Amino acid sequence: MNSTRRLFFVTLLLACCWISAAAQTQAPLPCKVGVRAPAIGFWTWAPGAHVKVYIRIPDFTPAEIPYLLAPLQTWDATHEQSGSGVRFEYQGTALEPMLCVNCLTIQRGRVFDKRSRHATELQAVSVRSNQVITYASIVIDPVLTNLEALTNAMAHELGHSVGLLDCYTCQQKSTVMVQFKTVNVSNDMEGPTACDLAQVQAAYRELKIHPRPSPSALVAGAKPADEGEEPVDDDTPIVPRKP
Repeated sequence: MNSTRRLFFVTLLLACCWISAAAQTQAPLPCKVGVRAPAIGFWTWAPGAHVKVYIRIPDFTPAEIPYLLAPLQTWDATHEQSGSGVRFEYQGTALEPMLCVNCLTIQRGRVFDKRSRHATELQAVSVRSNQVITYASIVIDPVLTNLEALTNAMAHELGHSVGLLDCYTCQQKSTVMVQFKTVNVSNDMEGPTACDLAQVQAAYRELKIHPRPSPSALVAGAKPADEGEEPVDDDTPIVPRKP
């Protein structure tokens, strides 16, 4: 190979290496609200809340329960990174919704909306009449049966509980708050993205300054229960989880 051709191939190799290195060090895309990040302003657990999670029986089959619990672990693992300090811990099954402070019940109920394709809802109560949750339920319509979609829906509703709103215009897979295109088809979103965590940080910074009023039932498809109701003692019969 003559020197001219050898020089050409060396130059081409260096150019390819430079392009590859540049691609690897490319700055991440910005978390623009409405494009890659959801807006904030919905329900929030109190900063540092230890949320006790229950699953109502017989609403779910044994096969479904692990798919409901997986997003709890994913969100729980982000409690420091998100700035919320909110922990989620599964306590076992219960016969009725748990109306105790920092209690979250996962249950079935008729909430499916064909227009918005909502098959789940976060229903929350605040005794302070503001956005800070006293107790809540995540209600999953019986129409939602696909196991992966159950995980996706749970991850989405948990995002609502730390201040995130739906994002109808966000790019797919940029945020856990994007909408399902089809019910019972997974959207491959099992937990929060970096943009979601950045927005949770913003939500909790705002919460420290001034909590918002209780979210409207028209926002994010939620139907809050009556405000101002005092939580009852934690005496609902509980079925201990099996080891």
